[in-house]
Amino acid sequence: MIVYMVLQVGTAVVTRSDGRLAVGRVGAIFEQLQQLNSQGYEIILVTSGAVGAGRQRLKYRRLLNSRLRLAETSYDLSDSFADLQKPQVEIDGKACAAVGQNGLMALYDSLFSQIVTDNDFKNPEFRNQLSQTVNSLLSLRSIPIFNENDAISTRRAPYEDSTGIFWDNDSLAALLALELKADLLVLLSDVEGLYSGPPSDPNSKMIYTYVKQKHLGAITFGDKSRVGRGGMTAKVKAAIGAADAGTPVIIASCNIAKVIEGQRIGTLFHRDAHTWSSLDELGAREMALAARECSIALQRVTSEERRQILLDVADVLEEKASLIEVENEGDVEAAHEAGYDDSLISRLVLNRAKISKLAKNIRVLAEMEEPIGQTMKKTELAEGLLLEKITCPLGVLLIIFESRPDALVQIASLAIRSGNGLLLKGGKEARRTNAILHKVITSAIPETVGEKLIGLVTSKEDIPDLLKLDDVIDLVIPRGSNRLVSQIKAQTKIPVLGHSDGICHVYVDKSANMEMAKHLVADSKLDYPAACNAMETLLVHQDLSGSAALQDLLVELTEGGVTLYGGPRSSSLLNISEAPSFHHEYNSRACTVEIVDDVKAAVDHIRKHGSGHTECIVAEDKETAEYFLHQVDSAAVFHNASTRFCDGMRFGLGAEVGISTSKIHARGPVGVEGLLTTKWVLRGNGHTVQKDEGVDYTHKSLSVDE
Repeated sequence: MIVYMVLQVGTAVVTRSDGRLAVGRVGAIFEQLQQLNSQGYEIILVTSGAVGAGRQRLKYRRLLNSRLRLAETSYDLSDSFADLQKPQVEIDGKACAAVGQNGLMALYDSLFSQIVTDNDFKNPEFRNQLSQTVNSLLSLRSIPIFNENDAISTRRAPYEDSTGIFWDNDSLAALLALELKADLLVLLSDVEGLYSGPPSDPNSKMIYTYVKQKHLGAITFGDKSRVGRGGMTAKVKAAIGAADAGTPVIIASCNIAKVIEGQRIGTLFHRDAHTWSSLDELGAREMALAARECSIALQRVTSEERRQILLDVADVLEEKASLIEVENEGDVEAAHEAGYDDSLISRLVLNRAKISKLAKNIRVLAEMEEPIGQTMKKTELAEGLLLEKITCPLGVLLIIFESRPDALVQIASLAIRSGNGLLLKGGKEARRTNAILHKVITSAIPETVGEKLIGLVTSKEDIPDLLKLDDVIDLVIPRGSNRLVSQIKAQTKIPVLGHSDGICHVYVDKSANMEMAKHLVADSKLDYPAACNAMETLLVHQDLSGSAALQDLLVELTEGGVTLYGGPRSSSLLNISEAPSFHHEYNSRACTVEIVDDVKAAVDHIRKHGSGHTECIVAEDKETAEYFLHQVDSAAVFHNASTRFCDGMRFGLGAEVGISTSKIHARGPVGVEGLLTTKWVLRGNGHTVQKDEGVDYTHKSLSVDE
């Protein structure tokens, strides 16, 4: 798809603080334009700068003429120089533009135009010819340059009347963008974008998305441009006009490439911005508070209504499967171009089969027993004094995950089922997929609850602010690398639930059925090598080290494309490269093999080098198997079963928010139960403690059904 972009360069960008042309800065911009042009982008440049450049030249000429006059006179020079220090009469803007225009265009011509008047645009024939000319230039991979020049202006002053079609280069750029049906208008400035107040004010905050209903009339602008005529006020007026007419606009500093890549820089203007739910609209605290309020509303509705919301989510996912696939394909293509590992790309893919499976599991989740308000324990403390322990939602969850957009669907459905508010931050590699999934899912949430129940955080720069909200957010669950989890834990007081590494082991005992072992090991490693529950280390009893059965097992792995690395004992014995570390998660078709003395040595190895995720023993000897199952301290321990079974859906949880290796609150695959806490409810009849006098405690356990 060809992208048609109009780029406006402000005076403060083209000129330096002293008024001279900023040759280096302009050169950098043109280098970016040349690169985008070669990539197929169609670009029109609208440039300011003539007034600023001309003013500097005229000031220099005035100063030079003054000195020449001084040289021709014989009166006291000190008085004359004192006169030069007095405020000078402002030079006429039209004169500045007339003088500066030729220097500006000469600079542009040396780095790689056309001047039009306000009246020209009133002529339909001119506009038609303009479009044809621009399209011809673009087809030749040329970049047309336009300038609104004070020297030829037809109106008295900018914004003094409404007779003109454009008033400055900002409004000209907006006019051209609409006239030529551009896909994007970029207004470059010497600041990063639009702020809530003057950028020099430390209390001013960057506005990443302009919402007219919220920001119009609520923003304080600083002085107009230091060298141009309009400043930020002019840019905002032009941006609002173009955006309302259908052309997205970004006001940003000079990094055009990052704008094209879709990075979160500058201020975006879009006519649908008021319908978006983001931190730009709400702020970190407001987004979290909105999720909390919606979660309270979700808890008020009936169990059947919560169930229906999940069924509606499942239906709309399947209805919008084609749209989701298109956005996902864009992410996958971008990941390939960026050179991401195959393991990450495989986790990134979300095809129709996966979408159908997700919808099916959401329906399973919907049909599960109502989790909220369940009585866990009931006790009669004394006659007429009844104590109950019941389940309730945690409150607001912040989930930070990488790569896998299907995690967004699972997490959102679990949050709805458990009555929790939710803030989601996915990886940049799945940006488009996450955005469409969030939009599709929230469209199924009724107004009685509110779509802000689930908020999508779009930039990692927002994470530090969210991690400070320990009074609003109740639990953080990071799903990703060890580095990610460590960073999150170091930055917040909010409880963190998650696992860092997935260093899973399979121990093949001497009593193992080797045909079974071959299938289990192959499945644990090859079914999904990038999964956190895939086998990363194979431990083998020393009695099997020279057996043909072990060789067959290893051949099965190598024929599946697995690269084998060895520990100190196995590398020389099996003639394979030594692993750099036993504490290593490959997330790919590779694994470590080591020989151990017996089951006790295997358990010791796992305790020392494991991550507490999932371990498996393949053994026919029951006593050996039981020793392993009871002595290994991991979240999941299996006997004669693939490590790939450690999964919320396979455990019958419907979905999982992640796998926890911590030992507090929840461990292993975390489903609905892991997103609940409990509270004590006491019902009495005027009972008082009175230092326990007169209270006949019974502490009688009752059936929860009584």
